[in-house]
Amino acid sequence: MNIKEFDRVQLSFKPMQLDDEKPKQPNLSRAIDRSANERTFLAWMRAAVALMGFGVIIVRLRVGQLPVQYRQVMGWKLGLIFSLIGWATVLISTVHYFTVRHQIDRDTYEPPDGMVLFFSFAVGLLGIGVIYSILATALIPSSFVIPD
Repeated sequence: MNIKEFDRVQLSFKPMQLDDEKPKQPNLSRAIDRSANERTFLAWMRAAVALMGFGVIIVRLRVGQLPVQYRQVMGWKLGLIFSLIGWATVLISTVHYFTVRHQIDRDTYEPPDGMVLFFSFAVGLLGIGVIYSILATALIPSSFVIPD
């Protein structure tokens, strides 16, 4: 065997590379986008649990204070509103998660401005409700919010 034949035989074998041993992902950026979508979904779930929990706390704190009749009505309504918005957050964020997941798979994702505006408006209204509730309670003569 001469040198030319040896070079030809040696070139016909492909050297083994370490990259060939690892299974390759079809699209790494898609996996990263899916993970970010899941983290966003979990953040919305934490916000929903916090809203519902805050609603329960409002109801529980308002029931134990006097005058009972006025405070129970205000606390019950505000607590219910917080819980309903928390529940709506669960539903809307679940639908949003699957919508974004399908958009990522089809490479058609566009950030949603409407959802951000909707929840900002909802939480802003809740804040106004809490402020109103505190001020309404503080103006009652027998209130414990502002001591004499």
